[in-house]
Amino acid sequence: MKLICIGRNYTEHIEELENEKPIDPVVFLKPDTAILLKKQPFFIPDFSNDVHYEVEVLVKINKVGKYIDKKFAHKYYDEIGLGIDFTARDLQAKLKAKGLPWEKAKAFDGAAVIGKWIPKSEISDINQLHFSLKKNENTVQNGNTSHMLWKIDELIECVSKYFTLKIGDVIFTGTPSGVGPVAPNDVLTGYIQEQEMFSITVK
Repeated sequence: MKLICIGRNYTEHIEELENEKPIDPVVFLKPDTAILLKKQPFFIPDFSNDVHYEVEVLVKINKVGKYIDKKFAHKYYDEIGLGIDFTARDLQAKLKAKGLPWEKAKAFDGAAVIGKWIPKSEISDINQLHFSLKKNENTVQNGNTSHMLWKIDELIECVSKYFTLKIGDVIFTGTPSGVGPVAPNDVLTGYIQEQEMFSITVK
Protein backbone atom coordinates (compact mmCIF):
# COMPACT_ATOMS: atom_id res chain seq x y z
CA MET A 1 0.00 0.00 0.00
CA LYS A 2 1.04 3.60 -0.49
CA LEU A 3 0.09 6.87 1.13
CA ILE A 4 -0.79 9.56 -1.40
CA CYS A 5 -0.82 13.02 0.14
CA ILE A 6 -2.32 16.24 -1.16
CA GLY A 7 -0.77 19.56 -0.26
CA ARG A 8 -2.28 23.07 -0.45
CA ASN A 9 -5.92 21.97 -0.74
CA TYR A 10 -7.38 24.58 1.64
CA THR A 11 -7.02 28.29 0.85
CA GLU A 12 -6.53 29.47 4.45
CA HIS A 13 -3.70 26.96 4.98
CA ILE A 14 -2.02 28.14 1.79
CA GLU A 15 -2.20 31.69 3.12
CA GLU A 16 -0.92 30.86 6.60
CA LEU A 17 2.22 29.27 5.14
CA GLU A 18 2.54 32.01 2.51
CA ASN A 19 2.51 29.49 -0.34
CA GLU A 20 1.40 30.08 -3.90
CA LYS A 21 -2.08 28.80 -4.73
CA PRO A 22 -1.57 25.80 -7.04
CA ILE A 23 -3.16 25.37 -10.46
CA ASP A 24 -3.30 21.59 -9.96
CA PRO A 25 -3.25 19.49 -6.77
CA VAL A 26 0.15 19.20 -5.10
CA VAL A 27 0.88 15.49 -4.69
CA PHE A 28 3.57 13.70 -2.71
CA LEU A 29 3.98 10.19 -1.32
CA LYS A 30 4.80 8.60 2.02
CA PRO A 31 5.97 4.99 2.33
CA ASP A 32 4.14 2.51 4.54
CA THR A 33 7.01 2.79 7.03
CA ALA A 34 5.76 6.31 7.79
CA ILE A 35 2.62 4.91 9.44
CA LEU A 36 2.64 5.36 13.20
CA LEU A 37 1.95 1.98 14.78
CA LYS A 38 -1.30 1.63 16.72
CA LYS A 39 -1.11 2.61 20.41
CA GLN A 40 2.41 3.94 19.95
CA PRO A 41 3.46 7.52 20.82
CA PHE A 42 4.85 9.86 18.21
CA PHE A 43 8.55 10.50 18.81
CA ILE A 44 9.88 13.85 17.63
CA PRO A 45 12.80 13.00 15.34
CA ASP A 46 16.26 14.21 16.31
CA PHE A 47 16.76 15.96 12.96
CA SER A 48 14.03 18.55 13.53
CA ASN A 49 13.28 21.25 16.08
CA ASP A 50 9.95 22.24 14.55
CA VAL A 51 7.59 19.33 13.81
CA HIS A 52 4.04 20.41 12.97
CA TYR A 53 0.73 18.54 13.12
CA GLU A 54 -1.60 18.66 10.09
CA VAL A 55 -4.97 16.94 10.54
CA GLU A 56 -6.50 15.51 7.37
CA VAL A 57 -9.52 13.53 6.16
CA LEU A 58 -8.41 10.17 4.74
CA VAL A 59 -9.85 7.96 2.01
CA LYS A 60 -9.10 4.23 1.75
CA ILE A 61 -9.13 2.80 -1.78
CA ASN A 62 -11.10 -0.44 -2.10
CA LYS A 63 -10.34 -1.58 -5.66
CA VAL A 64 -7.70 -1.21 -8.34
CA GLY A 65 -8.12 1.75 -10.66
CA LYS A 66 -6.33 3.84 -13.27
CA TYR A 67 -7.55 6.95 -15.14
CA ILE A 68 -10.67 7.09 -12.99
CA ASP A 69 -13.25 9.65 -14.09
CA LYS A 70 -14.52 11.74 -11.16
CA LYS A 71 -18.11 10.65 -11.85
CA PHE A 72 -17.04 7.05 -11.08
CA ALA A 73 -14.58 7.87 -8.29
CA HIS A 74 -17.13 7.25 -5.53
CA LYS A 75 -17.05 3.55 -6.41
CA TYR A 76 -13.39 3.28 -5.43
CA TYR A 77 -13.76 3.96 -1.69
CA ASP A 78 -16.27 3.07 0.99
CA GLU A 79 -14.46 4.20 4.15
CA ILE A 80 -13.46 7.62 5.45
CA GLY A 81 -10.90 8.25 8.18
CA LEU A 82 -8.85 10.92 9.87
CA GLY A 83 -5.13 11.22 10.37
CA ILE A 84 -2.13 13.48 10.81
CA ASP A 85 0.51 14.38 8.28
CA PHE A 86 3.45 15.25 10.55
CA THR A 87 5.88 17.66 8.93
CA ALA A 88 9.40 18.65 9.94
CA ARG A 89 8.75 22.28 9.04
CA ASP A 90 12.32 23.51 9.50
CA LEU A 91 13.70 20.76 7.27
CA GLN A 92 10.93 21.29 4.73
CA ALA A 93 11.77 25.00 4.52
CA LYS A 94 15.42 24.20 3.79
CA LEU A 95 14.49 21.68 1.10
CA LYS A 96 11.96 24.03 -0.53
CA ALA A 97 14.52 26.87 -0.57
CA LYS A 98 16.85 24.63 -2.60
CA GLY A 99 14.10 23.34 -4.88
CA LEU A 100 14.51 19.82 -3.50
CA PRO A 101 11.85 17.16 -2.77
CA TRP A 102 10.09 17.22 0.61
CA GLU A 103 10.28 13.52 1.45
CA LYS A 104 12.77 13.79 4.29
CA ALA A 105 10.47 16.32 5.98
CA LYS A 106 7.21 14.48 5.29
CA ALA A 107 7.87 10.76 4.91
CA PHE A 108 10.04 9.87 7.91
CA ASP A 109 9.13 6.98 10.22
CA GLY A 110 6.00 7.72 12.25
CA ALA A 111 5.04 10.77 10.17
CA ALA A 112 1.60 9.43 9.22
CA VAL A 113 -1.14 8.87 11.79
CA ILE A 114 -4.09 6.79 10.58
CA GLY A 115 -7.07 6.67 12.92
CA LYS A 116 -10.29 4.68 12.83
CA TRP A 117 -12.38 4.23 9.70
CA ILE A 118 -16.06 5.11 9.23
CA PRO A 119 -18.23 3.52 6.54
CA LYS A 120 -19.01 6.12 3.90
CA SER A 121 -22.64 5.04 4.12
CA GLU A 122 -22.82 6.57 7.60
CA ILE A 123 -21.86 10.03 6.31
CA SER A 124 -24.72 12.10 4.93
CA ASP A 125 -22.57 14.31 2.70
CA ILE A 126 -18.89 13.60 2.08
CA ASN A 127 -18.45 17.15 0.79
CA GLN A 128 -19.88 18.77 3.93
CA LEU A 129 -17.86 16.86 6.52
CA HIS A 130 -16.63 18.67 9.63
CA PHE A 131 -13.40 17.54 11.31
CA SER A 132 -11.12 18.94 13.99
CA LEU A 133 -7.97 18.45 16.03
CA LYS A 134 -7.43 19.15 19.71
CA LYS A 135 -4.02 19.65 21.28
CA ASN A 136 -4.15 19.15 25.05
CA GLU A 137 -7.95 19.61 24.99
CA ASN A 138 -7.73 22.90 23.08
CA THR A 139 -9.10 22.93 19.52
CA VAL A 140 -6.31 23.97 17.17
CA GLN A 141 -7.72 22.98 13.78
CA ASN A 142 -11.28 23.12 12.44
CA GLY A 143 -11.98 22.00 8.92
CA ASN A 144 -14.81 21.15 6.56
CA THR A 145 -14.45 19.26 3.30
CA SER A 146 -16.66 21.88 1.65
CA HIS A 147 -13.61 24.18 1.78
CA MET A 148 -11.40 21.87 -0.28
CA LEU A 149 -10.08 23.35 -3.52
CA TRP A 150 -10.36 19.85 -5.02
CA LYS A 151 -13.02 17.53 -3.61
CA ILE A 152 -12.33 13.87 -2.87
CA ASP A 153 -13.65 12.52 -6.18
CA GLU A 154 -11.66 15.14 -8.11
CA LEU A 155 -8.52 14.12 -6.22
CA ILE A 156 -9.04 10.48 -7.13
CA GLU A 157 -9.43 11.44 -10.79
CA CYS A 158 -6.23 13.50 -10.68
CA VAL A 159 -4.08 11.06 -8.73
CA SER A 160 -5.12 8.04 -10.79
CA LYS A 161 -3.73 9.66 -13.94
CA TYR A 162 -0.24 9.27 -12.49
CA PHE A 163 -0.47 6.32 -10.08
CA THR A 164 -2.45 3.12 -10.31
CA LEU A 165 -4.60 3.04 -7.18
CA LYS A 166 -4.55 -0.31 -5.39
CA ILE A 167 -6.62 -1.85 -2.63
CA GLY A 168 -5.55 -0.44 0.74
CA ASP A 169 -3.96 2.73 -0.61
CA VAL A 170 -4.76 5.77 1.52
CA ILE A 171 -5.22 9.33 0.27
CA PHE A 172 -4.49 12.19 2.68
CA THR A 173 -6.72 14.95 1.31
CA GLY A 174 -5.05 18.08 2.70
CA THR A 175 -5.13 20.13 5.89
CA PRO A 176 -7.01 23.28 6.91
CA SER A 177 -5.41 26.26 8.65
CA GLY A 178 -4.25 26.10 12.25
CA VAL A 179 -1.19 23.88 11.87
CA GLY A 180 1.44 24.27 14.55
CA PRO A 181 4.32 22.70 16.45
CA VAL A 182 4.25 19.76 18.83
CA ALA A 183 6.21 19.33 22.04
CA PRO A 184 6.89 16.38 24.33
CA ASN A 185 3.83 15.30 26.36
CA ASP A 186 1.35 16.93 23.99
CA VAL A 187 -1.81 14.88 23.41
CA LEU A 188 -3.37 15.16 19.95
CA THR A 189 -6.97 14.02 19.49
CA GLY A 190 -8.79 14.05 16.16
CA TYR A 191 -12.53 14.13 15.50
CA ILE A 192 -14.89 13.67 12.57
CA GLN A 193 -18.05 15.50 13.56
CA GLU A 194 -18.22 14.57 17.28
CA GLN A 195 -16.65 11.11 16.93
CA GLU A 196 -13.11 10.60 18.25
CA MET A 197 -10.97 9.04 15.53
CA PHE A 198 -7.55 8.91 17.20
CA SER A 199 -5.61 10.10 20.23
CA ILE A 200 -1.82 10.06 20.42
CA THR A 201 0.86 11.27 22.79
CA VAL A 202 4.01 13.08 21.68
CA LYS A 203 7.36 12.07 23.15
